[in-house]
Amino acid sequence: MPFITVNNVQLHYRLSGRRNGPRIAFANSLGSDLRIWGEVEQRLDQDFEMLFFDQRGHGLSEVTDQPYTISQLAADLLGLLDIIGWRQVSLCGVSVGGMVAMEAAAQRPDRVTRLVLLDTATKIGTAAGWNDRISAIETSGIPIVSEQILTRWFPLEYRMREPRAWEVWRRMLESTADRGYINTCLALRDADLTAAAGRLAVPTLVMAGGNDQSTPPELVAATAGQIAGSRFENIPGAGHLPCIDAPDVLAGAIEAFCQIRESIRSPAIAHS
Repeated sequence: MPFITVNNVQLHYRLSGRRNGPRIAFANSLGSDLRIWGEVEQRLDQDFEMLFFDQRGHGLSEVTDQPYTISQLAADLLGLLDIIGWRQVSLCGVSVGGMVAMEAAAQRPDRVTRLVLLDTATKIGTAAGWNDRISAIETSGIPIVSEQILTRWFPLEYRMREPRAWEVWRRMLESTADRGYINTCLALRDADLTAAAGRLAVPTLVMAGGNDQSTPPELVAATAGQIAGSRFENIPGAGHLPCIDAPDVLAGAIEAFCQIRESIRSPAIAHS
């Protein structure tokens, strides 16, 4: 269970996959941890070397008191890459993780080879909406809003098809520290990455779940339009977290877009 101190914050992370394969790092959504990528990881572990981590305030990573910014979260990711010795990497981020990936690529274009942006935008939500959510959590904790959040994450069909999984993800969400969640809400409320997106020159794939209620497909497509040369794809039937409800589609898209180097055939290895 590796931990690294980055920017004075202890981050929980995990490496897996094919050592010396093409490298890709994954950034999570608000209210989630690295477990959301489990199904995608299983499908990619023969070809990629992968980094998963809990952003500050989430999962097993440290919760800090001061409000977060997207720039700060991107600096955490870049600092983690520095410490593990990954000079260049593809980034895949979902929701706020997509914003973190965009900001990291804008800050250090020399470090990022490709971007896969999932169900994200340069600006998500309104200040009033974020303030209402923050107020509710400050008063009653995350469980008061968890049902509403999950219905925005997943289509009704997923809940009916996978009722036990639905409850697993509810427990993950409700186990998030209130302060970590609120501080990340503040980062989202105050973020506008329009200028950063306009500077991106890295090959970029932007994908949206067709049934996403948190970042609707039209918002995600508009974000793709702000990134020069990017490609937009819709994932029919998926919600806000296609890594959970459409892992086959997502893993196939990552494989195709990040261009597996066929010459790499060392054994798959789970890093510890």
